[in-house]
Amino acid sequence: MDNQRGKGLSFARRIYAPRTFGLAIGCLSVSAAMYPLNMPAWVWALLLTCGFIWPHLAYQRSSRSDYPYRAERHNMLMDSVFGGFWAATIQFNPLPSVTILSMMIMNNVAVGGPKMLVRGTVAQAVGVALSWLLFGVGFNPDTTPIQVYACLPMLTLYPLAIGMVSYRLANTLAEHKRALSDLSRTDSLTGLLNHGSWKDLLQLSFQKCQRTHSNATLALIDIDHFKRINDSYGHIVGDSVLRQLSTALQENLRADDLAGRYGGDEFCVILPNRSLLQAQEIMERLRHVCRSYSYPDEPDLQVSLSIGLASCRPELADASMWLNEADKALYIAKNTGRDKISIGAADLLAVTILSKP
Repeated sequence: MDNQRGKGLSFARRIYAPRTFGLAIGCLSVSAAMYPLNMPAWVWALLLTCGFIWPHLAYQRSSRSDYPYRAERHNMLMDSVFGGFWAATIQFNPLPSVTILSMMIMNNVAVGGPKMLVRGTVAQAVGVALSWLLFGVGFNPDTTPIQVYACLPMLTLYPLAIGMVSYRLANTLAEHKRALSDLSRTDSLTGLLNHGSWKDLLQLSFQKCQRTHSNATLALIDIDHFKRINDSYGHIVGDSVLRQLSTALQENLRADDLAGRYGGDEFCVILPNRSLLQAQEIMERLRHVCRSYSYPDEPDLQVSLSIGLASCRPELADASMWLNEADKALYIAKNTGRDKISIGAADLLAVTILSKP
């Protein structure tokens, strides 16, 4: 309910300014059309109330409601009742009446689509019926130049105000959409790419390397004995270790390097336009950075990394084979003492052949 109320209050605030502005300039259009009809003073008082007091009453009503959004929709139906009432009261003088009713219709469609359009039309009909009961049925087909000029602010300024509100709302929605897209692509704990997003980018990177014959190196990183860290120091410390590693990755990689959390304590990095030697130097620096981290609450805790590297070679058939090569290299690092960087057998063979005179 609190969430619903918060959204409703936001909606009520967005409506408040356009309603206040629109009813004020709408009052001008009605006044110009009603002046020749010699209406009693109470009708003028009612017009001023609708134009200058009702917007504030409507906002207070919706902002104090337990369901502001529902209250605001009821307020908009009251706007439609008033619109129908004043259109009939000025005897459907063409330009002022069309201006008032069309603006009400625009508001209803913008807020609730076809359903609100139907309800708003019914509300306008109720307003027309009330006016006819009080003043009788009348039609005035003539619009004077003064009445035309009185309608110009409503025809020009009010759509501008609505357009600005719509523009700000569209920007807000676009920002929310970008934020949701980022959340769907990133790991909540580390802020790095999540497993699915990184795998998609791995496929794209592999295809680009094969197409352009460019270099790229893939690194799989494993935190040594991470389960022991969790068991000995607790999951809070374990999460801190994961975040420290993600921070180290972000600080030691280029903007176009793609780092992700592959799962659990395993991280992955795509290094475009990097040879094995260059990638090895970067990962060695990362390994030393992580070993130098100190944890104030656990001064005896030292973190080490095992890292497997694999280059994107022409003979690899797909991205999964590239990933498998890096996984084999990581397996070698973990099974030959940990706390080291290893290169897969195929890459070692290629390096050996290239290094021979």
